[in-house]
Amino acid sequence: MEGTNNEEEAFLSLKRAGFDPDYIHISELNNKKNINDYELIFIPGGFSAGDYIRAGALFAARLRPFMKDINKFIDSDKLLIGVCNGFQVLSELGLLPDTGNNKNRTMALAINDSNKFECRYTYIKYTSKNKIFKKYFSNKIFQVPVAHLEGKVKFMDDNILDEVLNNDQVIFKYTDITGNNSGYPWNPNGSVMDIASLSNKYGNVIGLMPHPERVYYNYQLMNDNIYYEKGTGEYFFKSLYDYTKNLVL
Repeated sequence: MEGTNNEEEAFLSLKRAGFDPDYIHISELNNKKNINDYELIFIPGGFSAGDYIRAGALFAARLRPFMKDINKFIDSDKLLIGVCNGFQVLSELGLLPDTGNNKNRTMALAINDSNKFECRYTYIKYTSKNKIFKKYFSNKIFQVPVAHLEGKVKFMDDNILDEVLNNDQVIFKYTDITGNNSGYPWNPNGSVMDIASLSNKYGNVIGLMPHPERVYYNYQLMNDNIYYEKGTGEYFFKSLYDYTKNLVL
């Protein structure tokens, strides 16, 4: 998709984690490739279609004709991941948070409270019981880069937020360096409850605004006097690999 710019980082991160990744262009979904032949779909970040109309709106519109295949993929318990612009695409398609499993759009990723593009590092913590990330992310704080203008999670109404919380769909939250919930600048966009990442009701469709693919190795992290044995990206993509290979307990 024109404007997408993190596909190579995502490809390399998947490969390093053990996957045998493949690039799929939307034009190939008509007759060359079937998404149900894959075990994971990763929609990368960037500024697809220049973020005209709304971030992710045109990319989502071009995927809509393939919703039958996408729904079949999701219903097979396979993983659909969207990072940054990919998160925006999943929101536009009604695949997140999808608390009622009806694919209705009930959230938006709005313009940051700062009204500016936020490109820097912050921190996240795992706040879910989602088994995909439990092994590597429990009880730790992770540094991540963010780069977005439209990343503020907003729900249609408070009932949607209540359902999201009741369903344990908040995967990661922004924190300060000590792991405490905090406002700006640690929460770079003003998302309700510091939400950085959401899943669908069943936990296999996941969107996040931070970019783990940009920090696969620990030397890609900012020096903050905390020693990180590995990069956040390695933990993230290894979590996905373990799940697809049925190694998650």
